[in-house]
Amino acid sequence: MGALSHLRVLDLSRVLAGPWSGQILADLGADVIKVERPGSGDDTRSWGPPFLKDAKGESTSEAAYYLSANRNKRSVTIDFTQAEGQRLVRELAAKSDIVIENFKVGGLAAYGLDYQSLKAINPRLIYCSITGFGQTGPYAKRAGYDFMIQGLGGLMSLTGRPEGEEGAGPVKVGVALTDILTGLYSTVAILAALAHREQAGVGQHVDMALLDVQVACLANQAMNYLTTGNPPRRLGNAHPNIVPYQDFPTADGDFILTVGNDSQFRKFAEVAGQPQWADDPRFVTNKLRVANRAELIPLIRQATVFKTTAEWVSQLEAAGVPCGPINDLAQMFQDPQVLARGLAVNIPHPLAGSVPQVASPIRLSETPVEYRRAPPLLGEHTEVVLEDLLGLDAGEVRRLRSTGVL
Repeated sequence: MGALSHLRVLDLSRVLAGPWSGQILADLGADVIKVERPGSGDDTRSWGPPFLKDAKGESTSEAAYYLSANRNKRSVTIDFTQAEGQRLVRELAAKSDIVIENFKVGGLAAYGLDYQSLKAINPRLIYCSITGFGQTGPYAKRAGYDFMIQGLGGLMSLTGRPEGEEGAGPVKVGVALTDILTGLYSTVAILAALAHREQAGVGQHVDMALLDVQVACLANQAMNYLTTGNPPRRLGNAHPNIVPYQDFPTADGDFILTVGNDSQFRKFAEVAGQPQWADDPRFVTNKLRVANRAELIPLIRQATVFKTTAEWVSQLEAAGVPCGPINDLAQMFQDPQVLARGLAVNIPHPLAGSVPQVASPIRLSETPVEYRRAPPLLGEHTEVVLEDLLGLDAGEVRRLRSTGVL
């Protein structure tokens, strides 16, 4: 039994931030019911190629994007623009602990599915709203997508090659990181609301915004600005506060060197055959190395090209200096540590035999994550959920299907 197996989640969200939170809760054992539009479902179902392939190598209807954020859920198709659909969702909410939604501000009020409406029938409900800009403020009504929030929220001003270098300019992160982080923060907020409910007996509204999360996750870079008044500049792969802490060329590629303190720098200098660097008055402390970055980095780059990536990694690891290769995803999934931790799993799937998944990173000793269900087919569980939870009989389900409610 998972840690959250006593909970039911009604997931009205789509795309990534909301579904990511729902998948975390589902991995931890919650019964997550994903409510989707009849006929089309979550937008990401069509966000391909690539699509999952069956045993014959033919593409199925299941896009890889959708498959990344929806395992362990049950899919129910309900058209809640219709009155009967609204009634069904309200009845499901009455039997749920958590609702997750990512409609525009006020978008669900027209259907009687907003927090105040559902709170009236289930005061213990925890209702998590995920939007681009939150429930308040001048931008509240705007749509917000990860890419635009990375730009507006400052992240892209920090990401990319330094000004003056070839290819300089702002660059987004290679995955929808703001969505992912919002899903994580939403999960934390939901769990906090559950803890409060245990004490007070009532639920609450959770207001999550992509912009808020993006700003919060600027971490040291935000503090660098707030303490100085100077906006940080793009440094490519370099670190604003630590030197050397970036990529360097090798005889056969590149590697990453992450020197976190002066002792590690001395060890690195010895392995590099340049022990005098550690006593150079320009480089003896991290503060001095940051100030004299422009002098030190070219010296290191001239030294690192004489050994292969494997040689650097082997020798520096032996000396206790953190470093590593730059893997593509094929190399990463074959890395011995990734294999040992079981970070790729397969789950049985009705169309393809099995579907690959990236494992949850959560490791609990008493209530481990379980992979109970593949990401569901559209409407795969409509009948069983409505019959078991709401007591509808087969005839009523057929009638609702015939009118387009299901």
